[in-house]
Amino acid sequence: MRISAEVEFKHTVERSRFHAVAFPADSEDAVATVLKRKRSEHRKANHHCWALRCRGHAGEVVERSKDDGEVGHPGRVLLELLRREELEGALLVSRVFGGVKLGVGGVSRAFREAGEGALAALAGTAARRP
Repeated sequence: MRISAEVEFKHTVERSRFHAVAFPADSEDAVATVLKRKRSEHRKANHHCWALRCRGHAGEVVERSKDDGEVGHPGRVLLELLRREELEGALLVSRVFGGVKLGVGGVSRAFREAGEGALAALAGTAARRP
């Protein structure tokens, strides 16, 4: 199933704010476009981690992710969410550091929760469509 609309979700853990967005994307260029916009919207964000699942030229599934220097491999965590839901599109989470270190496990968990929130919001908007 393809992500057909852009949805956002906000999540806070230990004063760190996580801004998640799920959106349609068919290439890394599409991700770069949204990433540029989100970097300007969330100027205080330290990290912008993302995952992409899309179809390649031969119809194969192409998967990419980026951790943007964050610990805990959050890009891989986001990619796993897309795989689990069998979605094609992208998931991006921007973190604004709140002053409390979460540790590797805490960072991974927080990115996962933010990504799950965006996908739940996506499912909610799909359910409301006629």
